[in-house]
Formats: sequence, structure tokens, C-alpha cells
Amino acid sequence: MATLATIMDRFSTANSASCDSSRARLVANEDPFEVPQFPNEDVYFYVKHIDNSRVLREADPAARQVCWRLIGSSFAFAVLLIGLLLPSLNSLMAGYRMEALRQERQRLELDRASLELAETKLVSPARLEELARMQRFVDPAPEAVVYPDANKSDQILAKK
Repeated sequence: MATLATIMDRFSTANSASCDSSRARLVANEDPFEVPQFPNEDVYFYVKHIDNSRVLREADPAARQVCWRLIGSSFAFAVLLIGLLLPSLNSLMAGYRMEALRQERQRLELDRASLELAETKLVSPARLEELARMQRFVDPAPEAVVYPDANKSDQILAKK
């Protein structure tokens, strides 16, 4: 089936044989090892130095307002985030504190047990007898013991 382009091509070319021979000449003249041109190879870019040191930037009042809004909203978001995370942080810190108190309690119980052991060793009757012998303590005779009378001490205090 013929398309419209092939039909129009027959009428536009006067001689189809001359067309085929011109194509053959173009193919014969082309060098198969020639590198094709790069795109925009013939374009030259000139870089001009522009000095903007004397140009002042025009103040934009809307930009200042946008910046302050951004700063304020960021601060509000940070405060909100901290407020939301604070209870969980507080419970975490309380857990650490409880664990530290448990460890301190265990340490104090061990210290207490060691002090009680040392006290029982120091207050034992055998040790007290040994100390009495070393310092030459003698039990008093029963008639040398004087018991204070409660009534006499009250009378002495009343005289003063």
C-alpha cells in the first residue's frame, strides 16, 4: 500500500534514476572513518566579567517578615517537640535514679552487715575478758559495790 509521501515523491522528482545516482555519489564521497561533528561545536561562549560591587541590594520587607515567621515557627515546633518528649525523658531519668538507689542500698546493706560483724567481734564476752586482763581490771568485791539510792539523790538535788 502506497503512502501519500511516496506518491508525492514520484511527482516531485523528475527522474528517479538521477536521484539514485546522486545518492550513490554522496555515499561514495563520505569518509567512513570521519568523526561526526559534536552538537553545538560551532558555538562560542564569551564570558564577560561583571562587577557588582557597587550595586546595592534592594530591601524586601516581605522577605524579612517571612524569615521571622520561619524562625518563630521553628522555635514553636522545637518547644512543642521538647514538651512532648519531656515526660518520657523524665521517666527514663527516674529509672536510672531508681537503679542507682537500689545499688546504693545494696552497698549500704553490705556495709551495715560488715559493721555489725565487727561490732559483735568487739563486744563478744571473750574479747572483753581479754581486754580486762590486758588492762588489769579486777571485779570488785560484793561489799565494795555501792548502789545509789534514788531518795538520797532527790534530796541532794532539792538542797541545791
